[in-house]
Amino acid sequence: MNEETKKQINQKYERKLEHGERFWPDSIFKDVIVALGIFLVLILLATFVGVHDAPKADPSDTSYVPRPEWYFLFLFKFLALYGQIPVVGKIEWLATVLIPGIFMGLLTLLPFIDGSPRRYYAKRTMPIGIMSIMVLGIVLLTFLADVPTVLADGSSLLGTLQTIAGIVIPVIAYALFIFYAYKTKENAVRLTIITALISGVLMIVFTGAALALHQPPAVETAEVPHTLADQIVAGQELYSLYCVECHGDDGATTVIEGVQGLEGLEIMAINGKDVLYTLNDASLVEVINYGRPDAGMNPFGKAYNPEGLTRSQMDYIVTFMRYIWDDRFEAPEIKPLFPELAEGEVPSYEVHIQPIVKRYCISCHRPGKDSNEYYMDTYANILNSGENAGKNVIAGDMNSYLLQTIQGTPILDASGAEIIGVMPPNGSLKPDVVDALVRWIMAGMPETEAEADALSAPTPAP
Repeated sequence: MNEETKKQINQKYERKLEHGERFWPDSIFKDVIVALGIFLVLILLATFVGVHDAPKADPSDTSYVPRPEWYFLFLFKFLALYGQIPVVGKIEWLATVLIPGIFMGLLTLLPFIDGSPRRYYAKRTMPIGIMSIMVLGIVLLTFLADVPTVLADGSSLLGTLQTIAGIVIPVIAYALFIFYAYKTKENAVRLTIITALISGVLMIVFTGAALALHQPPAVETAEVPHTLADQIVAGQELYSLYCVECHGDDGATTVIEGVQGLEGLEIMAINGKDVLYTLNDASLVEVINYGRPDAGMNPFGKAYNPEGLTRSQMDYIVTFMRYIWDDRFEAPEIKPLFPELAEGEVPSYEVHIQPIVKRYCISCHRPGKDSNEYYMDTYANILNSGENAGKNVIAGDMNSYLLQTIQGTPILDASGAEIIGVMPPNGSLKPDVVDALVRWIMAGMPETEAEADALSAPTPAP
């Protein structure tokens, strides 16, 4: 920049300064207003949108796939696409360090590389074009972050489309911008604008094609319990699934029965002061996590058992134990296991029996457990599965094996040997639970609430 140009710029600056605004307080005031607006937007988002429900992070969960924060997703995707390029795909440090470092360096040095004193947009098409394509690429790569590079049938078309949109087209556009600036100066502005527009459209088209081809898998979402009552219920359900088999539904079992390999093993009741007063919450979680191998208890933490419990789930179990069994804690009002049955009312599987089975039976009667292949995880399995299929539940028959065993009568063979013990092996069912199961089987095992209502006796008028 020569002295004459500097003089003109300084004169123009002084004129603007006389008629314009000062940094203090004018510009500062505007910055404060904008900052306040952004702060209010964040408050509104936190209040009405919130964050995605998710359990606590569990460092022992090896199945967890770490993901970067959203503002790094474009770089995460760039690394995945970079791996699609032949030869260089295995040199990760180029994509994670060298190439991003080059781009950051160019952005840092851009004011020194482009020393033009002009501020008019048409005179600065190359840096504006480079920045436009770069920002568009970042946005599109962020949208593509959850799109895999391979289709379900093994085709690489999805990865090819993304690579073209996120890497090939931007690189060609950058090269053309530089070529126009130094080789075709007289037409550089027009050619740069045309190239930027065409490149942007092509990037959007290829990105749209990739998004259209991608069919995201259905994701099962689990509701995270927030209230104390919900956490207690969640803990009780987990306890019923993982702990009832040995400790009984009330935690009072001292001799294990009906569990292969642990039959007759003496254990400490876990619902009394000896456990609840002695161990704090962290210690109880550690017992669940690491187990007690010397006492026959396997570890339930995911670090030792891939099908085990997360840290949040172990916390829920401990919360349930505290508020239900520890007399130092007062439990909040908790919704009953199933609606109370009126006189003459017939229970249904979906409203009454399913929660009972989930609480008291599923711990043993599920795939992978030694229960004569009698599974109670679904309505159909309760009626038809097992070595004694057709005898476990018989519509209108009090001699159904299920009704006999839950009322303390074991099933014997012709020689008098016991083939099925009383259920549950550790503990006993409450009278209202037994009554619901008796009513259900005697009424024909209705599945839905509508079927049960059709079988129920009309409620007498007051």
